[in-house]
Amino acid sequence: MTSPGSLRLGHLPQVDALAAHPGWGDLPRALGRVAVIDACRRAVERARRQLLADEAAEPAAAVADAVAIEARALRLAPLQRVVNATGVVLHTNLGRAPLDRSLAADAASLVAGATNLELDLVSGERGTRGAYVRERLARLCGAEAALVVNNNAAAVLLALSALAAGREVIVSRGELVQIGGGFRVPDVIVQGGARLREVGTTNITTAADVRAAIGPQTGAILKVHLSNFRMLGFVGRPSLAELAAVKGPDVPLVADLGSGCLVEPPAGDPDETSPARALADGADLVCFSGDKLLGGPQAGVVAGRRDLVKRLAAHPFLRAVRPDKLVLAVLQAVVARYERREADSLAPWRYVAASRDAQRAAAARILDAAGPGASRVRVVDSEGEYGSGSLPGVPVPSVALEVTRERPDDAAAAFRHGAPPIVGVVRGGAFLLDLLALEPDDEADVAAALARFLGA
Repeated sequence: MTSPGSLRLGHLPQVDALAAHPGWGDLPRALGRVAVIDACRRAVERARRQLLADEAAEPAAAVADAVAIEARALRLAPLQRVVNATGVVLHTNLGRAPLDRSLAADAASLVAGATNLELDLVSGERGTRGAYVRERLARLCGAEAALVVNNNAAAVLLALSALAAGREVIVSRGELVQIGGGFRVPDVIVQGGARLREVGTTNITTAADVRAAIGPQTGAILKVHLSNFRMLGFVGRPSLAELAAVKGPDVPLVADLGSGCLVEPPAGDPDETSPARALADGADLVCFSGDKLLGGPQAGVVAGRRDLVKRLAAHPFLRAVRPDKLVLAVLQAVVARYERREADSLAPWRYVAASRDAQRAAAARILDAAGPGASRVRVVDSEGEYGSGSLPGVPVPSVALEVTRERPDDAAAAFRHGAPPIVGVVRGGAFLLDLLALEPDDEADVAAALARFLGA
């Protein structure tokens, strides 16, 4: 005997027929029929589960609800521009360092056709990928040579693979941290083919601990930036200068700097240092990111002694982590800003340099454009952050729009689901739009989203 539930399930449409549902809007044209057919399958399955779980549900309503959910997910899924109203300058989930449009435009025009990626135009012979950028990065870091790879983790992994495979890497126990995405320093060392040699204790490591661990099996000493991790109280770790004093000439000292702050770092974080200062303090190699405080694309840089960089450049692993022409084109434009002493024109540094008065002026423009309903929005002082493990604990003064204290999570979702998506922050029981990392071009989008939300 057929059950009532089976009869209701029989009213679910076939996938091909569901593709004509008006709830998909312009998605078939914008994203293609294949993407919509996949979403149709998910919608049918979602409606089927709803009908099995709710005896009172109507098949047509269940299908309409499922289509609405899947259409929203499909529309929001592709990589797209979003507005960063989180107050985090280098937001890992939002692409870290924002690139000025002029940088992106210059890079796009450069790679649209053929480039001299690996061609020496002087000799006409095959050249070295990224040689121009490498030379200039070395000069900016006060290094003999430099190398570019696809991210900082790859830079550290390549350094350890080339210098310490089959040997020991000495690291303070207090620096065996886990970085974003679940990657752990001990795992990176092992994957590099080296053996971890922990020294000191969790809270205290001294230069004497490192000196005592150095022996015939030592391949390198690794000093690690702590990123978002901090220990307070009775703590201590040797400085680069102290490590350089005890290591001897045959043991490379590798400093994982993480953030890549080519300019003098802002005060407030004793662990943040520039590559030039780290090398001057005795590091043989420094590894750092291109898309954090450097303000460029995702990349990793290794700089330091020429003989060590040459060993890294000759390692077979380099081919697996080398950057492409688009990354090198953007990085070249970023490096040029530093050479011209125009680093303050790069987006991350522009954001943190903006005064609260300038942000309050932006808030006034946004609220004025949002219309009468914006009178319910409060302008409040806030504190942003650098983000992505850069300068942790160092606040950045900012201004935020307190949109609502009613169901703040729902408000956050409503702004994320807009066009363009606007990503704010729920803090202190309220939904806020922090203006720290907002571009002038974002103001109109924020005002329109506020008007829609307050009107609803």
